[in-house]
Amino acid sequence: MSTCVFIQIRCKPGSTYRVAEDIALRELHSELYSTSGEYDLLMKLYIPEGEDVGKYINDRLLDIQGIERSLTTLTFKAF
Repeated sequence: MSTCVFIQIRCKPGSTYRVAEDIALRELHSELYSTSGEYDLLMKLYIPEGEDVGKYINDRLLDIQGIERSLTTLTFKAF
């Protein structure tokens, strides 16, 4: 069973659309939204079973030029 995470991404000024396009081209996300507030993008991502969450995100997402900061929220099955 995969792990669902939500990642908020803050981009360097003027780079949000390019970052979003790079994310889309990598086909990692389930959903990707532009947001208002402290972060520019909100991404829903499923981490494959057996993968380390931090390493998976670091290796496949956070090397995109223009990403300034990210905040990852892990989800848990509550019911």
